[in-house]
Amino acid sequence: MIFIVVKYQVLPEHAEGFIEATRPFTEATRAEPGNIFFEWSRSVEDPNEFVLVEAFQDDAGEAHVTSEHFAAGLASMRPLLAATPKIVSRLVDGTGWEPMGELVID
Repeated sequence: MIFIVVKYQVLPEHAEGFIEATRPFTEATRAEPGNIFFEWSRSVEDPNEFVLVEAFQDDAGEAHVTSEHFAAGLASMRPLLAATPKIVSRLVDGTGWEPMGELVID
């Protein structure tokens, strides 16, 4: 699967509304064939930093980045951001979230 983590530094005046502003992009991406997960989090250390963790089936990445909603999503985020997002994108084995072997809860 393609595993991606992106950090977004949002302008302080847009931080509270950032998740709502990205909702159309989020919903459209989650509906894509090949999307495994697409999950936003907010940093506990920096209230202006948002982290997106996403995964796609190996053959779904190109369709995602060439979709109309991808372009629209980036365009809608651009005026809300303080800096260029930082990304880690890797092909990894697996098909989604798996139980953590080191911390098993019975």
